Amino acid sequence: MKPVISVIMGSSSDFPRMEKSLGIFREFALHSETHILSAHRTPDAVTEYAKLARSRGVKVIIAAAGSAAALPGAIAAHTTLPVIGVPLVNPDGALAGLDSLLSMTQMPAGIPVAVVAASNAGPENAALLAIAILAIGDDTLNEMLVQYRQRQTAKVLERDRILNEKLRDPSRGQVF
Repeated sequence: MKPVISVIMGSSSDFPRMEKSLGIFREFALHSETHILSAHRTPDAVTEYAKLARSRGVKVIIAAAGSAAALPGAIAAHTTLPVIGVPLVNPDGALAGLDSLLSMTQMPAGIPVAVVAASNAGPENAALLAIAILAIGDDTLNEMLVQYRQRQTAKVLERDRILNEKLRDPSRGQVF
């Protein structure tokens, strides 16, 4: 089956952070592809990839990059597919991910890139945003997304219940 979502990373060191998104795609039974392409070190390959993605069946592209973070914009410049940028914190960088976040949010008019959190939540949110885009025209996928969110809600409410039980325990002394 053809991949409907593509996850592109600027470096192999980005994979451990982006792996969460691939797990979410498996949970939703969505086929994805993963590539390492650099806007600076492999610009011709990035251009070719972006131009051919739609013809391969890709419907949404997630592009993760740190530091200068040009990858999402370089891809968006060559495709009309939705591009979701994931700003990554460069462990050697002095700006703690602010550089990549600002780079991705400064796209010129006419070349949009959606940008998610510059934190550990970024890869998960990118995957869920890609799924939400696909779910616009797919009622089954939309229902799966609704159920995913209901499970999240149930987990939070259960954690709240457990916390409040502990706080009400008279053996704990004063309850705040």
